[in-house]
Amino acid sequence: MSESTIPTTMRAISQDVLGGPEVLHEIELPVPVPGPSEILVRVRATALNPTDWKHRAISGLFLPAPPFVLGWDVSGEVVAVGYGVTLFKPGDEVFGMLPYPHRHGAAAEYVTGPARAFARKPATLDHVQSAAIPLAALTAYQTLVDTANLQAGQRVLVHAAAGGVGHFAVQIAKACGAHVIGTASAVNHDFLRGIGADEVLDYRTTDFADVVREIDVVLDPIDTPHAIRSLRTLRPGGIVVSIRPTGTEELFAAAEKLGVRAEAILVEADHAGMDALRELAEAGALRPAVAATFPLADAAKAHALGDTNRTVGKLVLTVD
Repeated sequence: MSESTIPTTMRAISQDVLGGPEVLHEIELPVPVPGPSEILVRVRATALNPTDWKHRAISGLFLPAPPFVLGWDVSGEVVAVGYGVTLFKPGDEVFGMLPYPHRHGAAAEYVTGPARAFARKPATLDHVQSAAIPLAALTAYQTLVDTANLQAGQRVLVHAAAGGVGHFAVQIAKACGAHVIGTASAVNHDFLRGIGADEVLDYRTTDFADVVREIDVVLDPIDTPHAIRSLRTLRPGGIVVSIRPTGTEELFAAAEKLGVRAEAILVEADHAGMDALRELAEAGALRPAVAATFPLADAAKAHALGDTNRTVGKLVLTVD
């Protein structure tokens, strides 16, 4: 697509008030223009994450009051570049995460973002699969690789292992050569073994804190009390990394008392991280699980399914 054929307006999914999925509606907005160091991407698919339905419904999170267009995950085609961009040219297929949390807006036909928030789309994946990766897989990658410095032979405990972040964490940990233990309901155990989990625990029947020991790294997406209980599983020098933004001081104090480590992570846009995920995907070591796809116009239906918190993997909106 040449710049002369880029339309002036686009469809997007917005909301004027906080609430349930019914507050979402389609609107028409001007197609944004890329500024310096930015690219304009024709969105082919965008994935949902728990942060999407939480921001849709709850005040006091990271964003101001609506109206706003949500969405951070993008897979699509570069159609224009701003001054100074050398990584990409129009026609390149890319995927990435808009800088979280304030640079949202991926639930639309076009989006602009910093060029270095993107990487080339995995050649082995389509746009739906690629869109499922960025926010959730970057969270797992930045937890395990950047924060915990995971090494081959170490033992990793992944909670909610069949979820969006969890199923990527299992695969990234295995690619690092770790021994991976995942917690999930029994119905998802075969799925987890299929993506590389060495051990699986049914959280409904087994208390992980009573049976799991000698763990080097825990990824905990549940809540602060759960992360604090996870501290009991660590060996000396081990670390619990929480991806929840509340209760961190309580977690840090509990870790200090036990003589172990704890961190809380907020995912960041990351060209190098996205490129590492691309390499894992192209090597067959990272396979996104897509629970369901919906056209952009049916975003409310996708949000309603997300609200159940029962999906395995990711929900993706397709943008035709």
